[in-house]
Amino acid sequence: MDTNHPITEDDIANYLANTPDFFERHAALLAAVQLTSPYNGRSVSLQERQADMLREKIKALELKAAEMIRYGHDNVAIADKLQRWTRNVFLVRRPEDLPHGIATEIQTQFLVPQVAIKVWGVAEPYAQQPFAQGVSGDARVFAASLTLPYCGVNANFEATAWLQEPTLAASVALIALRAGADPNAFGMLVLASPDPQRFHNAMGTDFLERIGELAGAALSRLRP
Repeated sequence: MDTNHPITEDDIANYLANTPDFFERHAALLAAVQLTSPYNGRSVSLQERQADMLREKIKALELKAAEMIRYGHDNVAIADKLQRWTRNVFLVRRPEDLPHGIATEIQTQFLVPQVAIKVWGVAEPYAQQPFAQGVSGDARVFAASLTLPYCGVNANFEATAWLQEPTLAASVALIALRAGADPNAFGMLVLASPDPQRFHNAMGTDFLERIGELAGAALSRLRP
């Protein structure tokens, strides 16, 4: 034995990993190995410890499967709500009723406490409607800058003044409205909640993007 280079645990581990027939030649050693159980601290055989590890893996897989099923059920529920919202928007006959209809359906289907919509550059027959009034140039520039919905705390955005109770908007989602592939924003959708975590900056925005796309397509009927 080279006393200058004593055998390490890594050497032993590498030897066993590269010598699979070792335990075939020393089968009695497997039965003699005793390990400490992480559950109660008692000594258990290698077979018992392996069984414990297998049970842990099965439990983790079961939890993962349950989580995937729950997510699946949640996604189905959201898809159903989106389908109902879209259907009811399609049923709005008069273009001038669309902003109110879209906002009301979002509140009803998705339980959003406050919703507001403003649009600009509308056709002359709709220019005097409340939804086409009270939008500054800065708000339009801000909407144009939104390539994705903004989700987070209410930083005193002008758009929150469009809500019925702006002081109760602790968190907001701001969604620019565009018509199809047109990059120019012609409106903005505001969702607000008194819950500071309802809309937060770490949440996914895919669903909100779909809402914005559908709302923008419907509201394009107001444009010249």
